[in-house]
Amino acid sequence: MPSSSPFRLLFAKTHQFTTFRAPFLLRQQRNQIFRRYQQTVAGTPTVEGAPGAKQSIIQRLWTSEVGVKTVHFWAPVMKWVIVLAGVSDFFRPAEKLSMTQNLALMATGSIWTRWCFIIKPKNYLLAAANFCVAIVATLQVSRILIYRASVKGSKAKALEESKEEIRSAAKGVKEDVMKVVP
Repeated sequence: MPSSSPFRLLFAKTHQFTTFRAPFLLRQQRNQIFRRYQQTVAGTPTVEGAPGAKQSIIQRLWTSEVGVKTVHFWAPVMKWVIVLAGVSDFFRPAEKLSMTQNLALMATGSIWTRWCFIIKPKNYLLAAANFCVAIVATLQVSRILIYRASVKGSKAKALEESKEEIRSAAKGVKEDVMKVVP
């Protein structure tokens, strides 16, 4: 192996340090080689991501972990359509609303709101959309229960009727699953 080999130079540089310090110094050398530079308005080069680097709002939105180029941005944008659909249901009569659908929206909105704070990167835009889905669905479920109580005359009967509707929907799903899965 020739004396100017990169491996020999690397070994020669790290051999003079203790084994604890050598990996740190190698990482420093590697980071100096692979840094990306950009020009600021004044024309002085700065390292990208350094405190002195100024980026416009559009640049930050474009390069962010949850920016416009990622699914972390577009999924919440599309999820707001579900919120708008739920809000438009406020103008429909309560007897035409589905209890099971709104319970499902309420549950998924609550679960996914929590999940948005667990995943990395944290997606606050998606959490806001899911929270609004849960709130709208909760309001719709309360409208359905109030309507059923007013028609039947008692809240207990309305709740029993809702339980029966949910049980029958669950049985239907169970039967469909049993047909597919032997």
